Amino acid sequence: MIKSPSWKAKGSWKSLLLWLAPILFLTFFYFQPLLATFKMAWQVGSNQGLTTSVFNKIWAPLSFTIWQAVLSTIITFLVGLPMAYVFARFRFAGKAFLKVLVTIPFIMPTVVVAAGFNAFLGPKGWVNSLLISVFDLGQPPIQILNTLAAILLAHVFYNTSVVIRVVGGAWAKLDPKMEQAARSLGASPWKVFQRINFPLLRPSILAAILLVFLFDFTSFAVILLMGGPQFATLEVEIYIQALHLLNLPTAGLLSAVQLVFTLLLTAGYSLINRRRVVRLTPRDPDEVEKPIQTAGQKMMVVGLVFSMLVLFVLPLISLVFRSFLRLDAVRGERGMVQSGVTLAYYQELFINRRQSLFYVPPIDALKNSLVFALITVVIALVLGLLAAIALSRKTNWNRLMDPILMLPLGTSAVTLGLGFILVFNRPPIDVRSFPLLIPIAHALVALPFVVRTLQPAIVSIPETYRQSAAVLGASPWRVWWLIDYPILFRAILASGIFAFTVSLGEFGATTFLSRPDLPTIPIAIYRYLSQPGALNYGQALAMSTILMVICGLSIYIVEKLRLPDVNDF
Repeated sequence: MIKSPSWKAKGSWKSLLLWLAPILFLTFFYFQPLLATFKMAWQVGSNQGLTTSVFNKIWAPLSFTIWQAVLSTIITFLVGLPMAYVFARFRFAGKAFLKVLVTIPFIMPTVVVAAGFNAFLGPKGWVNSLLISVFDLGQPPIQILNTLAAILLAHVFYNTSVVIRVVGGAWAKLDPKMEQAARSLGASPWKVFQRINFPLLRPSILAAILLVFLFDFTSFAVILLMGGPQFATLEVEIYIQALHLLNLPTAGLLSAVQLVFTLLLTAGYSLINRRRVVRLTPRDPDEVEKPIQTAGQKMMVVGLVFSMLVLFVLPLISLVFRSFLRLDAVRGERGMVQSGVTLAYYQELFINRRQSLFYVPPIDALKNSLVFALITVVIALVLGLLAAIALSRKTNWNRLMDPILMLPLGTSAVTLGLGFILVFNRPPIDVRSFPLLIPIAHALVALPFVVRTLQPAIVSIPETYRQSAAVLGASPWRVWWLIDYPILFRAILASGIFAFTVSLGEFGATTFLSRPDLPTIPIAIYRYLSQPGALNYGQALAMSTILMVICGLSIYIVEKLRLPDVNDF
Protein backbone atom coordinates (compact mmCIF):
# COMPACT_ATOMS: atom_id res chain seq x y z
CA MET A 1 0.00 0.00 0.00
CA ILE A 2 1.40 3.40 -1.03
CA LYS A 3 1.04 6.09 1.60
CA SER A 4 -0.14 9.42 0.31
CA PRO A 5 1.36 12.80 1.25
CA SER A 6 -1.76 13.53 3.32
CA TRP A 7 -1.06 10.39 5.36
CA LYS A 8 2.48 11.63 5.97
CA ALA A 9 1.18 15.01 7.06
CA LYS A 10 -1.26 13.33 9.42
CA GLY A 11 1.51 11.20 10.92
CA SER A 12 3.70 14.27 11.28
CA TRP A 13 1.01 16.10 13.23
CA LYS A 14 0.51 13.07 15.48
CA SER A 15 4.23 13.14 16.27
CA LEU A 16 3.98 16.83 17.04
CA LEU A 17 1.19 16.12 19.54
CA LEU A 18 3.45 13.56 21.22
CA TRP A 19 6.18 16.20 21.45
CA LEU A 20 3.80 18.76 23.02
CA ALA A 21 4.23 17.78 26.69
CA PRO A 22 8.05 17.33 26.58
CA ILE A 23 8.54 20.62 24.72
CA LEU A 24 6.26 22.54 27.12
CA PHE A 25 8.16 21.04 30.04
CA LEU A 26 11.55 21.98 28.54
CA THR A 27 10.35 25.46 27.60
CA PHE A 28 9.06 26.29 31.06
CA PHE A 29 11.67 24.56 33.25
CA TYR A 30 14.77 24.58 31.02
CA PHE A 31 14.80 27.33 28.40
CA GLN A 32 13.16 29.93 30.63
CA PRO A 33 15.84 29.61 33.39
CA LEU A 34 18.62 29.60 30.78
CA LEU A 35 17.27 32.72 29.09
CA ALA A 36 17.07 34.43 32.48
CA THR A 37 20.73 33.59 33.05
CA PHE A 38 21.74 34.97 29.65
CA LYS A 39 19.64 38.07 30.27
CA MET A 40 21.40 38.79 33.55
CA ALA A 41 24.79 38.19 31.93
CA TRP A 42 23.90 40.59 29.12
CA GLN A 43 22.86 43.25 31.64
CA VAL A 44 26.12 42.90 33.54
CA GLY A 45 28.14 43.05 30.33
CA SER A 46 26.29 46.08 28.96
CA ASN A 47 26.39 48.00 32.26
CA GLN A 48 29.97 47.28 33.28
CA GLY A 49 31.62 46.37 30.00
CA LEU A 50 34.54 43.97 29.78
CA THR A 51 36.68 45.77 32.35
CA THR A 52 39.81 44.29 33.85
CA SER A 53 38.03 43.28 37.04
CA VAL A 54 35.17 41.61 35.16
CA PHE A 55 37.61 39.86 32.83
CA ASN A 56 39.65 38.57 35.78
CA LYS A 57 36.50 37.22 37.46
CA ILE A 58 35.82 35.22 34.31
CA TRP A 59 39.34 34.26 33.25
CA ALA A 60 40.66 32.93 36.58
CA PRO A 61 38.02 30.17 37.05
CA LEU A 62 37.71 29.57 33.28
CA SER A 63 41.44 28.99 32.79
CA PHE A 64 41.63 26.59 35.73
CA THR A 65 38.48 24.79 34.54
CA ILE A 66 40.01 24.19 31.10
CA TRP A 67 43.41 23.27 32.54
CA GLN A 68 42.16 20.66 34.99
CA ALA A 69 39.74 19.25 32.40
CA VAL A 70 42.51 18.82 29.81
CA LEU A 71 44.85 17.24 32.35
CA SER A 72 42.12 14.95 33.72
CA THR A 73 41.14 13.85 30.20
CA ILE A 74 44.73 12.97 29.25
CA ILE A 75 45.31 10.93 32.41
CA THR A 76 41.92 9.22 32.08
CA PHE A 77 42.78 8.05 28.56
CA LEU A 78 46.24 6.87 29.59
CA VAL A 79 44.54 4.72 32.23
CA GLY A 80 41.38 3.79 30.30
CA LEU A 81 42.64 2.79 26.84
CA PRO A 82 44.67 -0.24 28.01
CA MET A 83 41.72 -1.33 30.14
CA ALA A 84 39.38 -0.94 27.14
CA TYR A 85 41.71 -3.17 25.09
CA VAL A 86 41.77 -5.87 27.77
CA PHE A 87 37.96 -5.89 28.07
CA ALA A 88 37.56 -6.01 24.29
CA ARG A 89 40.10 -8.68 23.43
CA PHE A 90 40.59 -11.10 26.35
CA ARG A 91 38.49 -13.61 28.22
CA PHE A 92 39.34 -14.11 31.90
CA ALA A 93 37.73 -15.04 35.21
CA GLY A 94 35.76 -12.26 36.89
CA LYS A 95 35.35 -10.21 33.71
CA ALA A 96 31.57 -9.84 34.10
CA PHE A 97 32.01 -8.66 37.69
CA LEU A 98 34.64 -6.11 36.63
CA LYS A 99 32.29 -4.76 33.94
CA VAL A 100 29.72 -4.00 36.62
CA LEU A 101 32.44 -2.60 38.84
CA VAL A 102 33.74 -0.08 36.30
CA THR A 103 30.18 1.03 35.54
CA ILE A 104 29.36 1.99 39.14
CA PRO A 105 31.42 5.25 39.11
CA PHE A 106 29.40 6.54 36.14
CA ILE A 107 26.32 7.01 38.35
CA MET A 108 27.99 7.14 41.78
CA PRO A 109 27.16 10.40 43.62
CA THR A 110 30.16 12.69 43.87
CA VAL A 111 29.75 13.16 47.61
CA VAL A 112 30.06 9.39 48.06
CA VAL A 113 33.26 9.34 46.01
CA ALA A 114 34.67 12.21 48.05
CA ALA A 115 33.83 10.35 51.26
CA GLY A 116 35.39 7.16 49.85
CA PHE A 117 38.69 8.80 48.96
CA ASN A 118 38.64 10.56 52.33
CA ALA A 119 38.26 7.20 54.06
CA PHE A 120 41.05 5.71 51.90
CA LEU A 121 43.66 8.49 51.59
CA GLY A 122 42.43 11.22 53.93
CA PRO A 123 44.12 12.30 57.18
CA LYS A 124 42.06 9.67 59.06
CA GLY A 125 41.98 7.20 56.16
CA TRP A 126 43.22 3.63 56.10
CA VAL A 127 46.54 4.33 54.39
CA ASN A 128 47.54 7.16 56.72
CA SER A 129 46.32 5.28 59.81
CA LEU A 130 48.39 2.25 58.81
CA LEU A 131 51.51 4.32 58.15
CA ILE A 132 51.13 6.22 61.44
CA SER A 133 50.71 2.94 63.33
CA VAL A 134 53.64 1.15 61.66
CA PHE A 135 56.15 4.00 61.74
CA ASP A 136 54.85 5.73 64.90
CA LEU A 137 54.34 9.07 63.14
CA GLY A 138 52.81 12.17 64.67
CA GLN A 139 51.16 13.46 61.49
CA PRO A 140 49.56 11.77 58.47
CA PRO A 141 52.38 11.32 55.91
CA ILE A 142 50.07 11.48 52.85
CA GLN A 143 48.42 14.86 52.35
CA ILE A 144 46.52 14.43 49.08
CA LEU A 145 43.18 16.04 49.95
CA ASN A 146 42.76 19.71 48.98
CA THR A 147 45.31 19.29 46.19
CA LEU A 148 45.14 19.13 42.39
CA ALA A 149 46.17 15.47 42.61
CA ALA A 150 42.99 14.66 44.54
CA ILE A 151 40.87 16.31 41.84
CA LEU A 152 42.63 14.41 39.06
CA LEU A 153 42.38 11.11 40.93
CA ALA A 154 38.64 11.51 41.46
CA HIS A 155 38.09 12.44 37.80
CA VAL A 156 40.00 9.36 36.67
CA PHE A 157 37.85 7.27 39.01
CA TYR A 158 34.69 8.72 37.47
CA ASN A 159 35.51 8.82 33.78
CA THR A 160 37.63 5.73 33.15
CA SER A 161 34.38 3.81 32.87
CA VAL A 162 33.34 6.11 30.00
CA VAL A 163 36.51 5.27 28.04
CA ILE A 164 36.09 1.55 28.72
CA ARG A 165 32.44 1.60 27.66
CA VAL A 166 32.70 3.81 24.58
CA VAL A 167 36.08 2.76 23.16
CA GLY A 168 36.07 -0.79 24.53
CA GLY A 169 32.55 -1.38 23.22
CA ALA A 170 33.59 -0.26 19.71
CA TRP A 171 36.82 -2.26 19.91
CA ALA A 172 34.88 -5.43 20.69
CA LYS A 173 32.86 -4.97 17.48
CA LEU A 174 35.86 -4.78 15.13
CA ASP A 175 36.32 -7.75 12.82
CA PRO A 176 39.43 -9.61 14.09
CA LYS A 177 39.99 -11.07 10.60
CA MET A 178 41.38 -7.70 9.46
CA GLU A 179 43.99 -7.77 12.20
CA GLN A 180 44.84 -11.40 11.45
CA ALA A 181 45.31 -10.59 7.77
CA ALA A 182 47.63 -7.69 8.59
CA ARG A 183 49.66 -9.83 11.02
CA SER A 184 50.01 -12.59 8.40
CA LEU A 185 51.51 -9.98 6.05
CA GLY A 186 54.18 -9.13 8.62
CA ALA A 187 52.67 -6.10 10.35
CA SER A 188 53.76 -5.53 13.96
CA PRO A 189 51.14 -5.10 16.72
CA TRP A 190 51.77 -1.34 16.74
CA LYS A 191 51.40 -1.19 12.94
CA VAL A 192 48.12 -3.11 13.16
CA PHE A 193 46.78 -0.63 15.69
CA GLN A 194 48.02 2.36 13.69
CA ARG A 195 46.75 1.24 10.28
CA ILE A 196 43.72 -0.94 11.13
CA ASN A 197 42.27 -0.34 14.58
CA PHE A 198 42.86 3.35 15.13
CA PRO A 199 41.16 4.60 11.91
CA LEU A 200 38.10 2.48 12.78
CA LEU A 201 38.12 3.54 16.43
CA ARG A 202 38.81 7.24 15.76
CA PRO A 203 35.13 8.35 15.92
CA SER A 204 34.60 6.48 19.22
CA ILE A 205 37.85 7.86 20.66
CA LEU A 206 36.93 11.43 19.69
CA ALA A 207 33.44 10.98 21.13
CA ALA A 208 34.90 9.62 24.38
CA ILE A 209 37.40 12.50 24.58
CA LEU A 210 34.65 15.09 24.25
CA LEU A 211 32.41 13.26 26.71
CA VAL A 212 35.15 12.93 29.35
CA PHE A 213 36.23 16.55 28.82
CA LEU A 214 32.60 17.69 29.21
CA PHE A 215 32.22 15.79 32.49
CA ASP A 216 35.52 17.21 33.79
CA PHE A 217 34.63 20.71 32.60
CA THR A 218 31.32 20.69 34.49
CA SER A 219 32.72 18.99 37.60
CA PHE A 220 31.38 20.56 40.77
CA ALA A 221 31.28 18.40 43.90
CA VAL A 222 34.71 16.87 43.20
CA ILE A 223 36.30 20.33 43.14
CA LEU A 224 34.27 21.55 46.10
CA LEU A 225 34.91 18.56 48.37
CA MET A 226 38.37 17.38 47.30
CA GLY A 227 40.06 20.47 45.91
CA GLY A 228 39.57 22.84 48.79
CA PRO A 229 39.04 26.62 48.79
CA GLN A 230 42.16 27.37 46.72
CA PHE A 231 40.71 25.68 43.60
CA ALA A 232 37.67 27.20 41.88
CA THR A 233 36.24 26.09 38.56
CA LEU A 234 33.39 27.92 36.89
CA GLU A 235 30.92 25.65 38.69
CA VAL A 236 32.39 26.32 42.12
CA GLU A 237 32.72 30.05 41.48
CA ILE A 238 29.06 30.25 40.42
CA TYR A 239 28.11 28.47 43.66
CA ILE A 240 30.27 30.81 45.79
CA GLN A 241 29.06 33.98 44.08
CA ALA A 242 25.38 32.99 44.25
CA LEU A 243 24.99 31.32 47.64
CA HIS A 244 27.88 32.65 49.72
CA LEU A 245 28.39 36.19 48.40
CA LEU A 246 24.80 36.65 47.13
CA ASN A 247 26.27 38.20 43.97
CA LEU A 248 23.74 36.94 41.42
CA PRO A 249 24.86 39.21 38.53
CA THR A 250 28.41 37.83 38.59
CA ALA A 251 27.08 34.29 39.02
CA GLY A 252 24.82 34.83 36.01
CA LEU A 253 27.72 36.10 33.90
CA LEU A 254 29.85 33.06 34.81
CA SER A 255 26.91 30.76 34.08
CA ALA A 256 26.47 32.27 30.61
CA VAL A 257 30.16 31.74 29.84
CA GLN A 258 29.95 28.15 30.99
CA LEU A 259 26.76 27.54 29.02
CA VAL A 260 28.44 28.65 25.81
CA PHE A 261 31.32 26.22 26.35
CA THR A 262 29.18 23.26 27.41
CA LEU A 263 26.71 23.69 24.55
CA LEU A 264 29.58 23.85 22.06
CA LEU A 265 31.03 20.66 23.54
CA THR A 266 27.63 18.97 23.39
CA ALA A 267 27.13 20.05 19.77
CA GLY A 268 30.59 18.73 18.88
CA TYR A 269 29.84 15.39 20.52
CA SER A 270 26.52 15.08 18.65
CA LEU A 271 28.22 15.97 15.35
CA ILE A 272 30.88 13.30 15.83
CA ASN A 273 28.22 10.72 16.66
CA ARG A 274 26.27 11.54 13.49
CA ARG A 275 29.36 11.39 11.25
CA ARG A 276 30.47 7.91 12.15
CA VAL A 277 31.05 6.43 8.72
CA VAL A 278 32.02 2.92 9.85
CA ARG A 279 29.11 0.90 11.19
CA LEU A 280 30.41 -1.53 13.77
CA THR A 281 28.33 -4.70 13.89
CA PRO A 282 28.05 -6.88 16.99
CA ARG A 283 30.42 -9.84 17.03
CA ASP A 284 30.25 -13.19 18.70
CA PRO A 285 32.31 -12.85 21.91
CA ASP A 286 33.99 -16.19 21.16
CA GLU A 287 35.19 -14.70 17.86
CA VAL A 288 36.66 -11.54 19.41
CA GLU A 289 37.64 -12.47 22.96
CA LYS A 290 40.58 -14.84 23.20
CA PRO A 291 41.93 -16.66 26.24
CA ILE A 292 45.19 -15.44 27.72
CA GLN A 293 48.01 -17.37 26.04
CA THR A 294 51.44 -15.78 26.54
CA ALA A 295 53.21 -14.72 29.75
CA GLY A 296 53.23 -11.12 28.51
CA GLN A 297 49.47 -11.12 28.06
CA LYS A 298 49.00 -12.64 31.50
CA MET A 299 51.19 -9.98 33.14
CA MET A 300 49.33 -7.22 31.31
CA VAL A 301 45.86 -8.52 32.26
CA VAL A 302 46.83 -9.19 35.88
CA GLY A 303 48.44 -5.74 36.19
CA LEU A 304 45.43 -3.94 34.73
CA VAL A 305 42.94 -5.94 36.80
CA PHE A 306 44.94 -5.11 39.93
CA SER A 307 44.94 -1.43 38.92
CA MET A 308 41.17 -1.53 38.44
CA LEU A 309 40.68 -3.07 41.86
CA VAL A 310 42.85 -0.38 43.48
CA LEU A 311 41.17 2.46 41.60
CA PHE A 312 37.54 1.33 41.77
CA VAL A 313 37.29 -0.96 44.81
CA LEU A 314 39.60 0.24 47.57
CA PRO A 315 38.07 3.72 48.00
CA LEU A 316 34.55 2.26 48.21
CA ILE A 317 35.55 -0.67 50.44
CA SER A 318 37.44 1.77 52.67
CA LEU A 319 34.26 3.82 52.96
CA VAL A 320 32.18 0.82 54.06
CA PHE A 321 34.70 -0.48 56.61
CA ARG A 322 35.42 2.97 58.03
CA SER A 323 31.68 3.55 58.63
CA PHE A 324 31.72 0.59 61.07
CA LEU A 325 34.98 1.52 62.82
CA ARG A 326 35.53 4.01 65.61
CA LEU A 327 39.03 5.46 65.87
CA ASP A 328 38.57 8.95 67.37
CA ALA A 329 36.80 10.47 70.33
CA VAL A 330 33.43 12.10 69.88
CA ARG A 331 33.36 15.82 70.67
CA GLY A 332 33.17 16.33 74.45
CA GLU A 333 34.32 12.79 75.22
CA ARG A 334 37.14 12.45 77.74
CA GLY A 335 39.44 9.67 78.77
CA MET A 336 40.46 6.68 76.70
CA VAL A 337 38.73 6.22 73.36
CA GLN A 338 37.00 2.86 73.00
CA SER A 339 38.10 2.18 69.47
CA GLY A 340 36.85 -0.78 67.47
CA VAL A 341 33.85 -2.00 65.51
CA THR A 342 30.68 -0.05 66.19
CA LEU A 343 27.18 0.60 64.86
CA ALA A 344 27.02 3.98 66.59
CA TYR A 345 27.29 6.02 63.37
CA TYR A 346 24.28 4.23 61.88
CA GLN A 347 22.32 4.47 65.12
CA GLU A 348 22.96 8.21 65.27
CA LEU A 349 21.17 8.64 61.94
CA PHE A 350 17.87 8.21 63.83
CA ILE A 351 18.65 10.40 66.85
CA ASN A 352 18.21 14.15 67.35
CA ARG A 353 20.85 14.30 70.07
CA ARG A 354 20.87 18.09 70.23
CA GLN A 355 17.07 18.28 70.55
CA SER A 356 17.16 21.20 68.13
CA LEU A 357 13.96 22.41 66.49
CA PHE A 358 15.91 23.10 63.28
CA TYR A 359 17.81 19.81 63.26
CA VAL A 360 16.83 17.34 60.54
CA PRO A 361 17.76 13.72 61.36
CA PRO A 362 19.80 12.09 58.57
CA ILE A 363 17.16 9.39 58.16
CA ASP A 364 14.73 12.15 57.12
CA ALA A 365 17.20 13.23 54.44
CA LEU A 366 17.09 9.64 53.13
CA LYS A 367 13.29 9.75 53.08
CA ASN A 368 13.37 13.09 51.22
CA SER A 369 15.76 11.68 48.62
CA LEU A 370 13.60 8.60 48.06
CA VAL A 371 10.42 10.69 47.66
CA PHE A 372 12.13 13.11 45.26
CA ALA A 373 13.61 10.18 43.32
CA LEU A 374 10.20 8.50 42.89
CA ILE A 375 8.65 11.77 41.65
CA THR A 376 11.60 12.17 39.28
CA VAL A 377 10.99 8.68 37.89
CA VAL A 378 7.32 9.45 37.18
CA ILE A 379 8.10 12.76 35.44
CA ALA A 380 11.03 11.42 33.44
CA LEU A 381 9.25 8.22 32.37
CA VAL A 382 6.04 9.95 31.22
CA LEU A 383 7.87 12.64 29.25
CA GLY A 384 10.60 10.28 28.07
CA LEU A 385 8.13 7.70 26.79
CA LEU A 386 6.22 10.34 24.80
CA ALA A 387 9.45 11.71 23.32
CA ALA A 388 10.83 8.23 22.54
CA ILE A 389 7.62 7.22 20.72
CA ALA A 390 7.76 10.45 18.72
CA LEU A 391 11.45 9.89 17.86
CA SER A 392 10.67 6.35 16.66
CA ARG A 393 8.49 7.81 13.90
CA LYS A 394 10.30 9.11 10.84
CA THR A 395 9.17 12.72 10.59
CA ASN A 396 10.84 16.03 9.90
CA TRP A 397 10.09 17.18 13.47
CA ASN A 398 12.61 14.74 14.88
CA ARG A 399 15.60 16.44 13.23
CA LEU A 400 14.86 19.51 15.33
CA MET A 401 13.50 17.91 18.49
CA ASP A 402 16.18 15.27 19.02
CA PRO A 403 19.10 17.69 19.63
CA ILE A 404 16.84 19.97 21.70
CA LEU A 405 15.96 17.03 23.93
CA MET A 406 19.65 16.31 24.54
CA LEU A 407 20.53 19.87 25.59
CA PRO A 408 20.04 19.27 29.35
CA LEU A 409 22.71 16.56 29.17
CA GLY A 410 25.31 19.21 28.35
CA THR A 411 24.06 21.86 30.75
CA SER A 412 25.63 22.35 34.14
CA ALA A 413 23.38 21.39 37.04
CA VAL A 414 24.74 24.37 38.98
CA THR A 415 23.78 26.72 36.15
CA LEU A 416 20.36 25.10 36.03
CA GLY A 417 19.92 25.63 39.77
CA LEU A 418 20.91 29.29 39.46
CA GLY A 419 18.41 29.74 36.62
CA PHE A 420 15.66 28.29 38.81
CA ILE A 421 16.46 30.85 41.52
CA LEU A 422 16.30 33.70 39.00
CA VAL A 423 12.94 32.63 37.52
CA PHE A 424 11.01 30.81 40.23
CA ASN A 425 11.20 33.35 43.06
CA ARG A 426 7.54 34.26 43.57
CA PRO A 427 4.31 32.32 44.25
CA PRO A 428 2.86 30.00 43.14
CA ILE A 429 6.21 28.49 42.08
CA ASP A 430 8.78 29.70 44.57
CA VAL A 431 12.08 28.00 45.37
CA ARG A 432 11.50 28.71 49.06
CA SER A 433 8.07 27.07 49.26
CA PHE A 434 7.76 24.72 46.27
CA PRO A 435 9.90 21.60 46.93
CA LEU A 436 8.75 19.92 43.70
CA LEU A 437 11.31 22.05 41.87
CA ILE A 438 13.96 19.61 43.10
CA PRO A 439 12.55 16.50 41.32
CA ILE A 440 11.73 18.69 38.31
CA ALA A 441 15.39 19.71 38.07
CA HIS A 442 16.41 16.07 38.53
CA ALA A 443 14.00 15.01 35.76
CA LEU A 444 15.65 17.47 33.37
CA VAL A 445 18.99 15.76 33.98
CA ALA A 446 17.52 12.24 33.74
CA LEU A 447 15.28 12.81 30.70
CA PRO A 448 18.00 12.35 27.99
CA PHE A 449 19.05 9.02 29.57
CA VAL A 450 15.45 7.82 29.68
CA VAL A 451 14.84 8.70 26.03
CA ARG A 452 18.08 7.09 24.84
CA THR A 453 17.12 3.93 26.72
CA LEU A 454 13.52 3.68 25.49
CA GLN A 455 13.92 4.73 21.86
CA PRO A 456 15.95 1.69 20.64
CA ALA A 457 13.49 -0.65 22.34
CA ILE A 458 10.50 1.05 20.66
CA VAL A 459 12.17 0.98 17.24
CA SER A 460 12.93 -2.74 17.64
CA ILE A 461 9.21 -3.68 17.81
CA PRO A 462 8.14 -5.03 14.39
CA GLU A 463 5.29 -3.00 12.94
CA THR A 464 3.63 -6.23 11.77
CA TYR A 465 2.82 -7.10 15.40
CA ARG A 466 0.75 -3.95 15.80
CA GLN A 467 -0.88 -4.33 12.39
CA SER A 468 -1.88 -7.93 13.10
CA ALA A 469 -3.43 -6.95 16.42
CA ALA A 470 -5.31 -4.07 14.79
CA VAL A 471 -6.65 -6.35 12.03
CA LEU A 472 -7.98 -8.69 14.74
CA GLY A 473 -9.95 -5.78 16.20
CA ALA A 474 -7.68 -4.55 19.01
CA SER A 475 -7.99 -0.87 19.91
CA PRO A 476 -4.84 1.30 19.99
CA TRP A 477 -4.79 1.13 23.80
CA ARG A 478 -5.16 -2.67 23.74
CA VAL A 479 -2.37 -2.89 21.14
CA TRP A 480 -0.14 -0.88 23.45
CA TRP A 481 -1.01 -2.95 26.51
CA LEU A 482 -0.71 -6.40 24.88
CA ILE A 483 2.05 -5.78 22.30
CA ASP A 484 4.22 -2.81 23.14
CA TYR A 485 4.25 -2.86 26.94
CA PRO A 486 5.46 -6.47 27.44
CA ILE A 487 8.31 -5.84 24.99
CA LEU A 488 9.19 -2.45 26.49
CA PHE A 489 8.90 -3.52 30.13
CA ARG A 490 12.63 -4.19 30.60
CA ALA A 491 13.60 -0.91 28.95
CA ILE A 492 11.04 1.03 31.02
CA LEU A 493 12.34 -0.58 34.21
CA ALA A 494 15.96 0.14 33.28
CA SER A 495 15.28 3.77 32.39
CA GLY A 496 13.28 4.21 35.60
CA ILE A 497 16.22 2.88 37.61
CA PHE A 498 18.53 5.25 35.76
CA ALA A 499 16.29 8.21 36.62
CA PHE A 500 16.04 7.01 40.23
CA THR A 501 19.82 6.82 40.71
CA VAL A 502 20.42 10.14 38.93
CA SER A 503 17.98 11.80 41.34
CA LEU A 504 19.47 10.13 44.42
CA GLY A 505 22.97 11.35 43.63
CA GLU A 506 22.28 14.78 42.12
CA PHE A 507 24.15 17.46 44.05
CA GLY A 508 24.76 20.54 41.88
CA ALA A 509 21.23 21.86 41.30
CA THR A 510 20.04 20.59 44.68
CA THR A 511 22.51 22.86 46.51
CA PHE A 512 20.57 25.83 45.10
CA LEU A 513 17.07 24.43 45.51
CA SER A 514 17.03 22.45 48.77
CA ARG A 515 15.51 24.00 51.87
CA PRO A 516 17.13 23.62 55.30
CA ASP A 517 14.19 21.53 56.47
CA LEU A 518 14.16 19.29 53.36
CA PRO A 519 17.76 18.22 52.68
CA THR A 520 18.58 15.28 50.43
CA ILE A 521 21.20 12.64 51.22
CA PRO A 522 24.00 14.31 49.18
CA ILE A 523 23.29 17.65 50.87
CA ALA A 524 23.31 16.03 54.32
CA ILE A 525 26.57 14.18 53.56
CA TYR A 526 28.18 17.43 52.42
CA ARG A 527 27.07 19.18 55.62
CA TYR A 528 28.53 16.46 57.84
CA LEU A 529 31.78 16.26 55.89
CA SER A 530 32.14 20.04 56.24
CA GLN A 531 31.84 19.93 60.04
CA PRO A 532 34.56 18.83 62.46
CA GLY A 533 34.21 15.93 64.83
CA ALA A 534 34.37 12.14 64.66
CA LEU A 535 30.60 11.75 65.01
CA ASN A 536 29.86 14.03 62.06
CA TYR A 537 32.48 12.25 59.97
CA GLY A 538 31.12 8.84 60.91
CA GLN A 539 27.53 9.81 60.07
CA ALA A 540 28.69 11.12 56.68
CA LEU A 541 30.36 7.76 55.98
CA ALA A 542 27.28 5.83 57.14
CA MET A 543 24.97 7.81 54.84
CA SER A 544 27.48 7.49 51.98
CA THR A 545 27.54 3.72 52.46
CA ILE A 546 23.74 3.51 52.32
CA LEU A 547 23.65 5.63 49.17
CA MET A 548 26.45 3.58 47.58
CA VAL A 549 24.63 0.31 48.26
CA ILE A 550 21.44 1.64 46.67
CA CYS A 551 23.32 2.86 43.58
CA GLY A 552 25.32 -0.37 43.34
CA LEU A 553 22.17 -2.50 43.39
CA SER A 554 20.60 -0.22 40.81
CA ILE A 555 23.50 -0.50 38.36
CA TYR A 556 23.57 -4.28 38.87
CA ILE A 557 19.92 -4.48 37.84
CA VAL A 558 20.60 -2.19 34.89
CA GLU A 559 23.43 -4.46 33.75
CA LYS A 560 21.18 -7.49 34.03
CA LEU A 561 18.61 -5.70 31.87
CA ARG A 562 21.32 -5.11 29.23
CA LEU A 563 21.05 -1.33 29.20
CA PRO A 564 22.63 0.45 26.19
CA ASP A 565 26.24 1.53 26.53
CA VAL A 566 27.30 5.08 27.30
CA ASN A 567 28.20 5.16 23.62
CA ASP A 568 24.48 5.36 22.82
CA PHE A 569 24.30 8.78 24.44
